[in-house]
Amino acid sequence: MKNPVVLASGTAGYALEMAPLVDLSRLGAVILKSVTVEPGRGNPEPRIWETTGGMLNSIGLENVGVERLVEEVLPALSGLDTVVVASIAGETVRDFAKLASRLEGAGRLAALEVNVSCPNVEKGGIHFGCDEGATATVVQAVRENCSLPLFVKLSSAVSDISRVAEAAARAGTAGLSLINTIPGLAVDPVTRRPRLGAVTGGLSGPAIKPVALKAVWDCYRATSLPIIGGGGVYDAGDAVEFMLAGAAAVSVGTSTFQDPDRAARILEDLPAAIEKAGADGPRRLVGALKVNG
Repeated sequence: MKNPVVLASGTAGYALEMAPLVDLSRLGAVILKSVTVEPGRGNPEPRIWETTGGMLNSIGLENVGVERLVEEVLPALSGLDTVVVASIAGETVRDFAKLASRLEGAGRLAALEVNVSCPNVEKGGIHFGCDEGATATVVQAVRENCSLPLFVKLSSAVSDISRVAEAAARAGTAGLSLINTIPGLAVDPVTRRPRLGAVTGGLSGPAIKPVALKAVWDCYRATSLPIIGGGGVYDAGDAVEFMLAGAAAVSVGTSTFQDPDRAARILEDLPAAIEKAGADGPRRLVGALKVNG
């Protein structure tokens, strides 16, 4: 990547939606919205609810399906002068294998983000990313069917995220993407009903930044893998914090709802923030958090 600022999966759609508003060529990479084997309709409305310091979303993996991604979306991105990463999600290990196989040789992609924060229907609906063995099995299946570098996207809604990260590392992931949203609920006290059509959703934005920073720090110490860190990144100062915790790159997501060009603004301010932190470049900051002992 030409720089460490990335548009996060989901919030940027398939990049085509953002292109009229943002000069995407300035950014280090764009991670496309998670795609499944078949097109997904998503969850019932309402799907988004603003909370204090963040946002709840319950989109439900609405997507065009892998065939349209390969046949229509990727060719449309051929002229985009930045790294493009596809995000894949499945309900079974076989789904992940099919997605990886279809995207192998599809062109235009530099890597895959493997979204294991999905329910595993073969194991009673438990999320792949909550189980070390299931995560490793998914990574192995993707690795066997695709030669692109893999970045496994993990959820912090586990007892020890570092153990899941270690399992992914042993299975052959090239890096990690941290973190996914945190499960949450919003309630209308007058109607006594949930604010979201699917009842619960995923919390993102500044409210989850401390949780995300800890997850990055824990996984960096456990694996030393390259990490794309995100969760509440709003300005260059936030980006520096994630780098100090161990992130080699930062993903910008929820803040683009307020300001679509937020990632580019962070990039503009990043050199000064890095200099203020006493470094001559972003790589000098990665994992440089000073702790007692």
